[in-house]
Amino acid sequence: MRRENGQSTVEFAILVPLIFFLLIGVVDFGRVIHSQLQLELVTQDAARMAGLGESDEMVKSYAIDNFVSGDASELSVNVSPAGEKDPGTYVTVDITYPEKIFNAFGDYAIPFTVKTSSTTRVE
Repeated sequence: MRRENGQSTVEFAILVPLIFFLLIGVVDFGRVIHSQLQLELVTQDAARMAGLGESDEMVKSYAIDNFVSGDASELSVNVSPAGEKDPGTYVTVDITYPEKIFNAFGDYAIPFTVKTSSTTRVE
């Protein structure tokens, strides 16, 4: 007759790290998606401001001030064409933000760049 006293303990020890890894992945993926959605909203608003004739510096300042899902100082905001915009032309605002997936693992986190872009007609 075989003894199976430690079988459930071994199975538990094998499954707990996998479940922990999946849980961290789901939570971290949700965090990155939240950053993406928030960045989309900021990009659309910034493009609308540029289309209404605001200066490039004002558009960049707006994007940095209204991004609340992370460190806004790491945002890269690009308005093109730069400078004065003629009515009827199009202006594009591109924003990139560096993220890390599996941030809980420290040095083993995977770098990822969130990129958004919005184009609108200048009025």
